Amino acid sequence: MYKENILVVEDDVDINNLITKTLEKQNYKVTQAFSGSEALLQLSISEFKLMLLDLMLPGMSGEEIISKIRDEKEIPIIVISAKTSLKDKVNVLNIGADDYITKPFESEEIIARINSQLRRYRKYEISTQSNEIYKFKNLTLEEETRKVKVKGEEIHLTGHEFDILSILIKNPDKVYSRESLYEQVWKNGYYGEYNSVNVHISNIRKKIKSVSQDEDYIKTVWGIGFKLNNN
Repeated sequence: MYKENILVVEDDVDINNLITKTLEKQNYKVTQAFSGSEALLQLSISEFKLMLLDLMLPGMSGEEIISKIRDEKEIPIIVISAKTSLKDKVNVLNIGADDYITKPFESEEIIARINSQLRRYRKYEISTQSNEIYKFKNLTLEEETRKVKVKGEEIHLTGHEFDILSILIKNPDKVYSRESLYEQVWKNGYYGEYNSVNVHISNIRKKIKSVSQDEDYIKTVWGIGFKLNNN
């Protein structure tokens, strides 16, 4: 019996086949796409639990695909790309990717990242989970529905952004280090991934400020980390 259905979007046939065989050995069901338009077609006709996405695709870039589907689907997106610059990584995280793997890669790393993302998403699909509602100033977070509202207006957060805000709002007086946030959200060992946490905190701030310009909700505690701003 297959595990989750995963969409692999990669125009290089050899790499696509390599990833597919790796996932099938782990008993995942895999659908292959070799272009941006083919990926969008597959997403429109089938349900996937996760997407592995190259950025440099014929016809439509990976960045365009992320931007197009992010407001429509709550699906984990792991980018696998030969682009290694910090600017490229920050950009795809900003527009909604959940994780980023650079080429060349090890098969074990891909499996570990996939398992981590799927574990996180499975937690929120459990129907017995209580719908706890947390409030802070003009912000409301609903745990089960994963909805966040500011002044009654819903803002759309990515999976990691929601998880970070959820941790902060449950203990509004506690200061969380970047290491602690990374380990709780990404479920991986911390190897100085300051930028990943910083980028997601920045995104949350921007999305809140798009509705509420009058106050800051997240405070940076210099040299330590982040907490909600009770001032």
